[in-house]
Amino acid sequence: MTDTAPVLELRDIHQTYGTGEAAVQALRGIDLSVARGDYVAIMGPSGSGKSTLMNLLGCLDIATEGQYLLGGVDVSELDDRQLAKVRNKQIGFVFQSFNLIARMTALANVELPLIYGGVKRAQRRELALEALDMVGLADRVDHRPQALSGGQQQRVAIARALVTSPTIVLADEPTGNLDSQSTDDVLSILDSLSQAGRTIVVITHEDAVGAHAARVVSIRDGLLVSDQRNRAVGAPVGKVAAA
Repeated sequence: MTDTAPVLELRDIHQTYGTGEAAVQALRGIDLSVARGDYVAIMGPSGSGKSTLMNLLGCLDIATEGQYLLGGVDVSELDDRQLAKVRNKQIGFVFQSFNLIARMTALANVELPLIYGGVKRAQRRELALEALDMVGLADRVDHRPQALSGGQQQRVAIARALVTSPTIVLADEPTGNLDSQSTDDVLSILDSLSQAGRTIVVITHEDAVGAHAARVVSIRDGLLVSDQRNRAVGAPVGKVAAA
């Protein structure tokens, strides 16, 4: 894949749940392309289809109709084993509820994707320590989740998302369970990652979170209703893109 090729591309995506009169069209013909290094917020009210879209982008579900190309590969043609490999190596997930394992330290939680990927122990530890340092938690590596604040737990989750050097970081309501200071800390990390060239897609209903993205895509009733650029890719938050 070249630097100019889309990291991900949705082509006329439809997602329908149920059949007959009970059928619900969650997505109705979504077209979306995200370039390498872009920082995109996907926004919409409850029931708009943004959670369904997140599941498709994360290869947690397959569209009823249309194509989803990730790195130029049509994910609908992959089997379960191949999809699991894609989720492990190409997509870094950050969830609202953190999804950390309570009995494991921060370091062990961050190492998990590398264990699943077959990375040897010494390299796992090195990469996990580097990821925790990147999010400012080098002094918390031996702490378990219950000994960390909500903001710190989310930073561990971000480190876990980064540790495999994924193609995209996919964050689903990453500040939904955080106080205002922790929200600022997490958004600052995402901003820094964007400026460093990471490709980030955030699912959110919060305008303040969407304002940090370089581009805001809005969906409603399963339709993409707007696609606006806030600023140039990699530019600091608050700097409007040139006309």
